[in-house]
Amino acid sequence: MRALRTAPLFAVLLIAACTPEPPASSPDYPWHNGVVATTFWVGEVFDPDASDGSQVLSTYDARWQENYGGCDGVLSGGTCETEPRTAANDYFPTAMTPKHNPFYLDLPFDDLNDPLAFARRAKVVPWADQPGFRGRETDRGFSYLKNRWVQLRKDGRTCYGQIQDAGPAQYDDAEYVFGTDDRRPVNREFNGAGMDVSPALNGCLGFTDLDGESDEVDWRFTDDGNVPDGPWKRIVTTQPVVR
Repeated sequence: MRALRTAPLFAVLLIAACTPEPPASSPDYPWHNGVVATTFWVGEVFDPDASDGSQVLSTYDARWQENYGGCDGVLSGGTCETEPRTAANDYFPTAMTPKHNPFYLDLPFDDLNDPLAFARRAKVVPWADQPGFRGRETDRGFSYLKNRWVQLRKDGRTCYGQIQDAGPAQYDDAEYVFGTDDRRPVNREFNGAGMDVSPALNGCLGFTDLDGESDEVDWRFTDDGNVPDGPWKRIVTTQPVVR
């Protein structure tokens, strides 16, 4: 039998000093279940007479279509239309190359331009006191939600996307967006939709409708470090608010 050899004390101390501490666990954000999700896309104009009827810009990016790289779909007679997305192309658009993450969505809390949401964002946003967010509640050029990751699931599929706009139809529904009791959205338009998702998320989640109001998802916030590799990480949007 070989004698058991032990490391010198200084080596043990050196190993201990070089071993990184495990990362702090992320908050367990609550699930919102069975929420109707409609589809929207960069460049869509569904109501030219409405102040929020165009996706040429977003609440967080005054040049959204330009910064994204163009119409997130196909141009038909000068109109930006959506298109089916498939795993064969990682659910990316087929007619253009996006500069930002095509896996995007919105939620009905505009923490930048809605006065009521802006006034209480530091009190209702769960990560408002984390480093990088703390103390910025009066900064009108900073959003607590833009680029935030969301986990979505539907019929056994799980996908991830980043927040890039606010809506649908409501902009201060903190009780639904940040609530822990699975509250229903205040919105009653579009079959009571509680979010819009991009064509990439539409395809990734296997929506029945290309542009409908009947598909439902479960969703929750998640932190950057908990987002696994996938097509949603081919391009990660880091651009801050654009006025």
